[in-house]
Amino acid sequence: MIKDKNLAVRIAKNKLVYILVCVLSGLTAIPLFAILGEVLIKGWKQLGWSFLTEATPNAYKALMAMQAGEPVPGGIANGIIGTFLMLIMAAVVAIPVGVLCGICLSEYRKNWFATIVSYLTDLLQGTPSIIIGIITYIWVVVPMKGYSAFAGSVALFIMMLPLIIRSTEETMKILPETLKEAGLALGGSYWRVMIQVMLPSAFGSIFTGILLAISRVVGETAPLMFTALGAAAISWNVARPMSAVPLLIWEFFNDPNLQNLIWGASLFLLVFVLCLNLLAKRIAKKWKI
Repeated sequence: MIKDKNLAVRIAKNKLVYILVCVLSGLTAIPLFAILGEVLIKGWKQLGWSFLTEATPNAYKALMAMQAGEPVPGGIANGIIGTFLMLIMAAVVAIPVGVLCGICLSEYRKNWFATIVSYLTDLLQGTPSIIIGIITYIWVVVPMKGYSAFAGSVALFIMMLPLIIRSTEETMKILPETLKEAGLALGGSYWRVMIQVMLPSAFGSIFTGILLAISRVVGETAPLMFTALGAAAISWNVARPMSAVPLLIWEFFNDPNLQNLIWGASLFLLVFVLCLNLLAKRIAKKWKI
C-alpha cells in the first residue's frame, strides 16, 4: 500500500514537472515566433532580384518614391558584398589560427603558456563587441588614417577567434587516444599524425564550430561602426569604407525615408544565419564523432 502511494506521488511529480517544462518552453518560444513572424510578414514582399542586386537608394529618391506612392527603389547589394568580403577576409585568417591554437591547447593543456592562452581566450570570448570595435579602431583605423573593410575584417577576426579555438580544443579532447597512438606506431611524425589523422577525424565538429562562429559575428553592428563605417555605393576596395547588412539596418532605422527597407534587410540576415545554423547541425549529425 505504501509502495503504491509512493509510486503515485512520483508519477504525479513527474507529470507536474513535465507540464511545467512544456509551459516554460512555450513561453520561451513566444518572443522568438513573434519576432520571426513580424519580420517575415513585413519583409518577404521586399525580397526580390532588384533588392539583392541594387545599391541602397539615397534619402531623396526614397522620399520621391514615397510621395508618389511607389515602393522605395534600390536594395542592399552594397551591404551583402561588404558582409561577404569582410567575413571571407576574417575567416581566412581566423580558421587556421584558431584551429592550430585549439590543437595546441588540447595537446599541451598542462603547460603554463597554454593555461594563460586558455584564460585569455575565455576573456576575449566574453568581451563586448563594442569594446572590440574601439580597440580595432585604435589598432587599425588610426594607423591607416581611415575606415576600411580591412579594419572591419580585423574586428570580426578577433570575435571569431575564441569560438573557433574553443570548438577545436573541445573536439580534439574527445578524440580517442588510440588514433594518435596508431599513427605514431606506423612511423608518422607527431605533427603529421595531428594534421593527417586527428584533424580529419574531427573535421565535422570543427567545421560546425566555424560555421557557428561565422553566424555569431555576421549580425554584429557595433564593431563595424568603428571600423568599416559604411558606404552607400557598391565597393570592392577593401582599403575604403564599406557597408554591411547590419550597418544598413542601423542606417535605415535612422532615416525615416528608408525605414521600410529594414524588414527586407532583417529577413535576409535572419535567413542567412538560419541557413548557416541548419548547415552546421547537418554537418554535426553526419560527421558525429
